[in-house]
Amino acid sequence: MHSASLLKSNPDSIKESLPESILKIHDFPSKKDAILRINFPASLTDIEYSRRRLAFDELFYLELVLALKKKSLQMEKKGIRFDKDASGLHNELRKILPFKLTGAQEKTIAEINSDMRSDRCMNRLLQGDVGSGKTVVAVHSMLTAIANGYQCAFMCPTEILAEQHFSTLTKMLENLSVKVCLLIGGQRKKLRTELLNDIKSGTYNIVVGTHALIQESVEFSNLGFVVIDEQHKFGVMQRARLKEKGLNPDVLVMTATPIPRTLSLTYYGDLDVSIIDELPSNRIPVKTALRFDKDKAAIFKFVREEVKKGRQAYIVFPLIEESEKLDLKSAEENYILLKDKVFPDLKVGMIHGRLDPSEKDEITKRLPQQGV
Repeated sequence: MHSASLLKSNPDSIKESLPESILKIHDFPSKKDAILRINFPASLTDIEYSRRRLAFDELFYLELVLALKKKSLQMEKKGIRFDKDASGLHNELRKILPFKLTGAQEKTIAEINSDMRSDRCMNRLLQGDVGSGKTVVAVHSMLTAIANGYQCAFMCPTEILAEQHFSTLTKMLENLSVKVCLLIGGQRKKLRTELLNDIKSGTYNIVVGTHALIQESVEFSNLGFVVIDEQHKFGVMQRARLKEKGLNPDVLVMTATPIPRTLSLTYYGDLDVSIIDELPSNRIPVKTALRFDKDKAAIFKFVREEVKKGRQAYIVFPLIEESEKLDLKSAEENYILLKDKVFPDLKVGMIHGRLDPSEKDEITKRLPQQGV
């Protein structure tokens, strides 16, 4: 029998799944009416009326599953209790910083500290705009783990971002006797072997890296805290594999993508959420402008003027090389054009993900303070 005929002949087989109180609050039809109306609508109003109810059902049960998952994680898995005093390292960090932490940073640090002092396994999302100070909050938390004798992993989606974080952390922590290393895919075999041995022996307190961190060959001595930057670029299994490198380490995932709190509860229902909603007082506001292909001459003129002021410009292309399938501009083709035709008198370099780390270092060191 056709499914439509089954519905019409057995409408009472559709059982209600929500309490009457919820139906009244939201002015929802019964589940039976919603399913019948959306399959046999008399008008567009019928369709929308039913769709709202059925959409609510989907989200409600998704939230229920996530809430149960979160509860089971908290009850079943005992996390690490970071109860040793880390104020010495924290105070040294604050002395080094050339700025005062914002109220929002202090609030999120307190939320994370509360999680870390408990014996439940932390799973927290840290959300904040670019420049709001997420990295400093992560460093503060990692110092707590280090003071308690644990190692930290800091995973990034790209080698360039991993190298930037490695450079930032190295400079920030060089006077705190905290050892930081970088583990990425393109490193020489000898260096990689040395790094893997040192990570396993516990020589390094913080290991910054890409997906290379989750390879089977990577073993930690005592992994207790995990930071994942731009977490939306990593899958659930990748995050889980990194957690498995330790014994229920605390996890802090970071994103600069603005997520409304209601949406974050849906999309990250198994995570606690901290939001840095305040920028540093001396932060220069970001200006965003939309320009089109016809404006290229004016754009290049603007770039040249900014370089003359001692600044640098970054021009990003969606592809490394030309593609027959995609009608998009490539970095390799336009690099030659920019270098030879547009800015022949300026230093122009090109960096992309296929370059070895040593090549990237050489290019960035070769470019002066002013360049494209």
